[in-house]
Amino acid sequence: MMDAMAELTGERGYEATKIADVVSRAGVARKTLYDNFAGKEELFLAAFGTTVTEAREAVEGACGEAGEGDGARVEAGLEALLDFLAAHPAQARMCMLEALSATPATAARYEQTIHEFVVLLRDGAPPAPGRAETLEETLVGGVAWILQQRIRNDEAEVVGALLPELSGFVLSPYRGVGKPSG
Repeated sequence: MMDAMAELTGERGYEATKIADVVSRAGVARKTLYDNFAGKEELFLAAFGTTVTEAREAVEGACGEAGEGDGARVEAGLEALLDFLAAHPAQARMCMLEALSATPATAARYEQTIHEFVVLLRDGAPPAPGRAETLEETLVGGVAWILQQRIRNDEAEVVGALLPELSGFVLSPYRGVGKPSG
């Protein structure tokens, strides 16, 4: 049912996705859906939560396996995220686009997820004495915006090609913080 919700939301958007469509796509009875979920929003939030958990686990796993080199953990985590989004385009659209406007609860869950990725970056980034307090928020927000644009243009499957550019974007402030300019 969660996969059906992600697929339909990705194809039609949250508003146009009806419970009848979900149960038809999932091949379950309406009663089965309502035995497990209070309604469309709860099903969406469950699908969103499952997707975010899988993506976070992929990112954290990649970070844990990466070396301690200058930005290695950040680059490995970013690559894992891009690979996950490319492999799951419907879920990418659901989480990165539809969650923002579906309902107030989904927008709040999206904001919470962005904050969790800010914390992951802050914990995994190279040391940066003198860094701006909002640096990680800025970087995660910038990456999210770029990914949203690609997903909106039905380019989720090729976001992996953005790795060099996004890695450079995310890591450049850490590599440049504290160094005299010019």
